[in-house]
Formats: sequence, C-alpha cells, structure tokens
Amino acid sequence: MFNAEVVVFIIYLVFMLGIGVFFFIKDRNGGEKTYFLGDRQMGPWVAALSAGASDMSAWVLMGLPTSIYAFGLGQVWIAIGLGLGYTLSWLFMAPRLRKFSIRANDSITVPQYLTNRFLSKSKALQIICAVVFFVAYTVYAASSVKACGTLFHTVIGIDPMVAMYIAAAIIIGYTFLGGFSAVCWTDFFQGLLILGAMLAAPIFAATMINYQAVPAMPDGYWNLFTSWQDILSGLAWGLGYFGMPHIIIRFMSLRSDKELKKSAKIGIAWTLLILIFAALIGIFGRMFLGYDAAVEADSLVFISMVRKIFPAIVSGILLSAVLAASMSTADSQLLAASSSFASDVYKPVIRKDKASDKEILWVGRFTVLAVAILALLIAANPGSGSIMSLVSNAWGVFGAAFGPVILLSLFWKRLNFAGAVAGILVGAGVDIAWMLLLPKLGLYELLPGFVAGLLATLIVTKCTKAPGKDVERLFDEASRMKD
Repeated sequence: MFNAEVVVFIIYLVFMLGIGVFFFIKDRNGGEKTYFLGDRQMGPWVAALSAGASDMSAWVLMGLPTSIYAFGLGQVWIAIGLGLGYTLSWLFMAPRLRKFSIRANDSITVPQYLTNRFLSKSKALQIICAVVFFVAYTVYAASSVKACGTLFHTVIGIDPMVAMYIAAAIIIGYTFLGGFSAVCWTDFFQGLLILGAMLAAPIFAATMINYQAVPAMPDGYWNLFTSWQDILSGLAWGLGYFGMPHIIIRFMSLRSDKELKKSAKIGIAWTLLILIFAALIGIFGRMFLGYDAAVEADSLVFISMVRKIFPAIVSGILLSAVLAASMSTADSQLLAASSSFASDVYKPVIRKDKASDKEILWVGRFTVLAVAILALLIAANPGSGSIMSLVSNAWGVFGAAFGPVILLSLFWKRLNFAGAVAGILVGAGVDIAWMLLLPKLGLYELLPGFVAGLLATLIVTKCTKAPGKDVERLFDEASRMKD
C-alpha cells in the first residue's frame, strides 16, 4: 500500500507542476493582466470548477466531515449556509461584478475595482485591502499547507514538516510560473478529482456497513436543531462568499455574460454535490468506522474510510483529492495576495506607476514566494490551531471586511469612497475583536463583523458627501452594460 499510494501521489504532483510549466511557456510574452486574470479568457467549465475548488479546501474533506462524524447533524448548518451563499453569489453578484469591473477601468483585482468604482485618486483603499489580503491569505494558506502535512504523515508516515515543504514547493512552483491560467486549470482538474472522491467514499461505505451491528449513536446525534448559535453561525458562513477575493475574481475572468450563466449552473451544481457528500462522509463514516478519538483529533474520517474500503492504487487516487483540495485553495490565495501587493501597492505607491509589466510580473512571483514561506511557518507552529480553525478565522475576516462593501458597490448608487473605507476597516476590526475577546459566546465572528461592516458603510456614506455625477454615470453605464 505504501509504494502504490506514493507512486500515485508523485504522478499527481508532477502533473500539477507540468501545468505551471506549460503556461509559463505559453504566456511568457503576456503582461500583468495575463498573469493575474488570464486575459479574461476563462471558459465556463474552467471558471466554475476553479471557483469551487479554490473555495473547498481540505476542510471539506477533513474538517467538516469529521465535525459531523464527531458531533452529529447539528454541524450541517455550515454546509447549508455555504450552499445558500455560493448560489446567491453566482446568481446575483457575479453578473454585475463582471460588468462593473470591466467598466471600472478594466480592473483586474478587487482593490483596483473598489478604487476605480469611485474614480478615486487616493490609494488608501488599495493599501488597506492589500494589508488585509496579505495577513488573511497567509493564515488561510497555512491551513492548506497543514492539511498536506497531515495527509502525508498519516498515509506515508513521513515527518509532517517534510511533507509541508514538499507540498509548498509544488504549489509555489506552478503558481510562480503559470499565474492565473495555471491556477485555474490545475483547479479544474482538482475539482473533478475532489468530486469523484467525495462521491465514491460514502456510496461504497454505505453498501459495506453492517447496519445490524452499528453502535448506538450518542444522544442528540441526529438532532439538526441543536442551538441558535450553531444555526446562526453555520448560516453565517454563507456571507463569506460575498467578500472572498480568490473566488469572486473568477467572476471577473469570464469571457462573456452568456458563459457566466453557464458557469453559474456548473459551479452551483458542483458545490451543492460537494457539500451534500461531505455531510454523508461524516454520517456514514461514523457508522462504518465507529467512534475513534484519534480520527476526530486529526480530522481523519475521509482518509480512514478510503484506506479501509479501496485497494492501494484506488485509495492513492482518492486520497490525492485531499492534496487537490489543499493545493487548489492555496494556489488561489497565493495569487490573490500576490496580485494585490504587486498591482495595488508596488505599482501605484512604491513605483508611482513607472514599473514595466515585466517588473510587476516578477514582483508578483516573489510575493507568491514570500506569502508561501510565512504560511509554512504558521503551519509548522504547533499552537497555530486546527485546519478548520485557521480556515474559519481567515474566512471570517474576508467576509466581514469586503462582503458588505462589494455588495453595496454593485447595487447602491449612493455608496461613496469614505463609506467603503469605513466598512472594510470596521468589518475586519469587529470580526477580529469578536474572535479574540468573545469566543465563549459561541457565535461565529463573521456574523457580527458583517453586520458591523454593513452598518458602518451605510452610516458613513449617508453622513458624507454623495459621489459625483461621473461616479453615478459609471454605475448607470455598468448596470446597463451588455456583451
């Protein structure tokens, strides 16, 4: 089993790196827009599966199923919230964001879009966004690197630190070389692998369970309505989609509105299937494996099921889905942090718009390297927290800081620059303060952070000068824009 699984892992990792090399050669003469947004040439299948795969990191194969395995149906509210949020973001946010980003001076990053949306010459918003990006994405990427270490240690037995270095090197390699196109295409293949693995594990387990011998479940395991905190916190996860830069950047990259509609159907279907089967992995995993404290402690329900059910080569392929989930999220996070620093800080602030496209590309590439190294240091720290806690912390900051502002920028003509700045600062600040000071209340910090950011944006906008006629004209033109 050891040799077969290792061979499959190596083939998989070489294939991912090969995609990066291919796009490095193909796009070697491309510029900033090519590296960070793929020239807005993503097709519907690639954009949809890339958006989904970049969202569903290793927690959907490890963290979420293990939570349901250990604590019961009350944990599925996270999946319900995510399913609702993802669906609404594709249906209502994606079409307008694509048009608005094009009309707002063909913006290629979220900070650029927010600045250009208000026709502002101030770089304050771009710098604030870049700082939030850098901090939150470093924490988020650390969860993916940590998941890779756990997988290799559990399956192969090698030191987790060595495994983290290997995984980080591969992710850095294809992101550094191939940019957005490489990230989207690797995410596309990884999205297919994740879906196949999540369908196979619970279906096969369900056919192999001796239902007469299943131990009695603990009291309340099947209770969906556990507490108001669980329900609100779970549903609040869905708010994160409205402010998640590495996901919504896919909305901006599509070729046309027609392909966006097709991509929305694909993306929503993929994500709903993933969330449903994540819950089934937890439920059938509890019946199939019984309760094991070690499985809960290291989030191993999916890994344990696959290794118990399938022969070595098949289990190697299915366990590569954990690598796929980790890498498809980490690469998108590295690229988003990189594009924000290179395009929104280095180019306009440090170099005063005098940097060449080639210079920006290499600054972006070395930013990828810097964020990856910091993420590796966090993942290697024993006190950094679990995979699920790292994801929830970063997810909360992004959703609270950017969700209210981006939504209002698309649907409220009156929104102004001052309101956007206030919303981002207050949303992020309240989210972090709640996480540090009020964790015992049991309410996910994203919800109070989102509400605070929304109120701050509305109040400051109403109390300050309305945007000029040119900003209102941009809003109207973007709203009426057709392909």
